[in-house]
Amino acid sequence: MSSTDSPFRVIVIGGGIAGLSASHMLHKAGIDHIVLERRSEIARLEGGSMFIYPHGSRILDQLGCLETVQKGTVPPGRWFIRLPGGKKILESSFFSHIQQNHGYNMLIFERPKFIRDLYETLPDKTRVRTNASVDAIRQDENGVDVVLSNGEIERGDLVLGCDGVYSTTRSAMWDAANSASPGMITVKEKRSLLAAISADWYCLVFVTPGIPELSETDMTVINTPEHSHLFTLTPKRGFFSVYFLLDKPCPWPKRAKRFTEQDAEELARSVADHPLSDTVMFGEVWERRLRSSVIHLEEGVLDHWYHGRIALAGDSAHKVMPNMGLGGNSSIESVAVLTNHLHQMLVDNNWKKPSSSKLEETLAAYQEERVGRMKHIFKFSSSMSQGWKTPWYKFLSTWILPVIPDKLLAAEMSKIVSGAPKLDFVELKNLPSGRVPWKYLESGKRSTEAGAVSTNKLGGLSLVTALGVAFYYYYGARSLPLISLS
Repeated sequence: MSSTDSPFRVIVIGGGIAGLSASHMLHKAGIDHIVLERRSEIARLEGGSMFIYPHGSRILDQLGCLETVQKGTVPPGRWFIRLPGGKKILESSFFSHIQQNHGYNMLIFERPKFIRDLYETLPDKTRVRTNASVDAIRQDENGVDVVLSNGEIERGDLVLGCDGVYSTTRSAMWDAANSASPGMITVKEKRSLLAAISADWYCLVFVTPGIPELSETDMTVINTPEHSHLFTLTPKRGFFSVYFLLDKPCPWPKRAKRFTEQDAEELARSVADHPLSDTVMFGEVWERRLRSSVIHLEEGVLDHWYHGRIALAGDSAHKVMPNMGLGGNSSIESVAVLTNHLHQMLVDNNWKKPSSSKLEETLAAYQEERVGRMKHIFKFSSSMSQGWKTPWYKFLSTWILPVIPDKLLAAEMSKIVSGAPKLDFVELKNLPSGRVPWKYLESGKRSTEAGAVSTNKLGGLSLVTALGVAFYYYYGARSLPLISLS
């Protein structure tokens, strides 16, 4: 069979959330593909928690794996904010309102569980190769070769880089772009993703068994002048994060420090006497850890997500602060949008291979659809991750945020949730009902309300409350530009 007669083939690099989601979606679209994972196993026992919002659940529902993912999960309960001494200043039903707005419960579980569930529900596991480390990517007019470290070559028509923030695929794309068009990928863009925009954060992450004396379903945030604590509890697991600011930024191309277990121990000792509630200290929880790590928290959104026959999705193209739990959901979104465009391209071309120019046109449409929304999500996530970085942020989180009604906080998040994409070519069955309409409903159709949330429908809000929200989102932008949520 000649290359023109063979089916259009995608080579996915990376077997994490984005890569396995891509395998699910490409299978649904009837597109030939292979997933290359450099490690020897899928779903290694590492990482902390994973949030799935209703817009992520909607896509998982389309893929037929939501039921598996939901097994053993419990919806999060309340959201608390406490002062450094443990005093409670906010108790919110935010998560309940999100469920009422969109029909799906929010889900929280261990990240390895989610990756394992994605893998186990794949229709064809033979499309995933482990121990497949990439050495080089070579493009030509008729296709692209991916050269593996063992000398094997995978031939395809498009490479999709789902290989994370230190993406090999992205480096190959940058080299190809600057060779073809010198100056296309600037140093400013390269630095934008690999170092935080306003400051460089790192995080102590650890997992424990359930800790009923803290709670069984709640999320808590505790800010101090030097650190921020965020932890979420389930009946079987506790997920803890402590955020620290680096003394000096770590911009590209400098590789971030690789932290050790000793680093984790030292960081834990520095906050051991911090109260996490009226009765529990951080050090008591740390002693019950099952595993721990220290990680850097990069953030940013690239301007260029493709060049030639290489495209990017997930953390290789966009990385957001983890506090609001939107990173994994955004990776799923991006893969869905790319798959929509590839599917439509092939349908329009009677399933024949497209020309190079048609493929680039399709990738350009994917990038155009995603970049604006991802910059929106990036700025929102960053704005909610500042802790007490400045006296102004301390004032906002201590005095303004606690008086904003739960429904209004949920309404702001619902603007992000309701505007999310889905798979256009897969029927939505038994979509749960909610108070807020989805922007994208059936294929090719949109809600007339375009996913907007009218606060008038969510209760009579006082002028003081409305001003509080405005202050929180607008004036907080003095140290980092925030988004307009109108």
